[in-house]
Amino acid sequence: MSNIPKYPIYIPSKNRCDPCHTARFFADDDVDFKIVVEPSQQTPYRQKWGKSRLLILPEDGLRLLGSRLWIREHSIANGFDRHWQFDDNITHIGRLHQGRKIKCDSNTAIKAVEDFTDRYKNIGVSGFNYGMFIPSRKEQNPFILNAKVYSGSLVNNRMSYKWRLFYNDDTDLCLQVLTNGLCTVTFNAFYIGKLPTMTVKGGNTNDLYEKDGRLIMARALQEVWTDKYVDVKWKFGRPQHVVNFRQFKHPLIRRTDIDWDNLKGVNNYGIELKKQIA
Repeated sequence: MSNIPKYPIYIPSKNRCDPCHTARFFADDDVDFKIVVEPSQQTPYRQKWGKSRLLILPEDGLRLLGSRLWIREHSIANGFDRHWQFDDNITHIGRLHQGRKIKCDSNTAIKAVEDFTDRYKNIGVSGFNYGMFIPSRKEQNPFILNAKVYSGSLVNNRMSYKWRLFYNDDTDLCLQVLTNGLCTVTFNAFYIGKLPTMTVKGGNTNDLYEKDGRLIMARALQEVWTDKYVDVKWKFGRPQHVVNFRQFKHPLIRRTDIDWDNLKGVNNYGIELKKQIA
């Protein structure tokens, strides 16, 4: 059984050719990925990662929003129904096993999420939860339905909903999906380890967080979605938008062209626990 991902994997990045943490562990896991950079950034990225791993945006100054939209169109032009976008400050992908968080092969985790997603007709965005947000207990839901999908997202190219906001573009995209009857799926069974915001220099959005940036960002999302969906509170020692995702109750809809009886049983994708040698 091949655990090679089906959909293209993109990493929008800026001023982080070294370190580009996501590219580093993807390269170690032999993942096929592309780093998407501005024209003025291509020389250091090419020297570090090689020409074959780079895609160059048409111009500088598109920022993260423009990069995301360009990536979407690039994947569509290459005939894909979905595509992946990963932040550039992710350190690893892990597997949740009986309450333990264990690093695992990235190709395998990505392929498992793809297979699950492709079995349903109404998933707009799926992806990985942050490991830091998953409680370490033996009984844990393998995924959360209709919640925000964070920094490793598998996006449905066939839907009309796109990134559109300068601030909180990922949250806005999930809300577009959910308020229009599609589902999001956030996986706990596989998770991403991500460095905290503002702890890595560079990036497409770090300057947005300076001074009153956090409050501006939170209020900007609230203005678009109103108090029905978004509140602004003081959390983690800073202003933070809080979204009421629990109001979205619509279920997943199975595809009817799949033999669901043949999917019964356990598929561990060849994953084996290995004792770590000190």
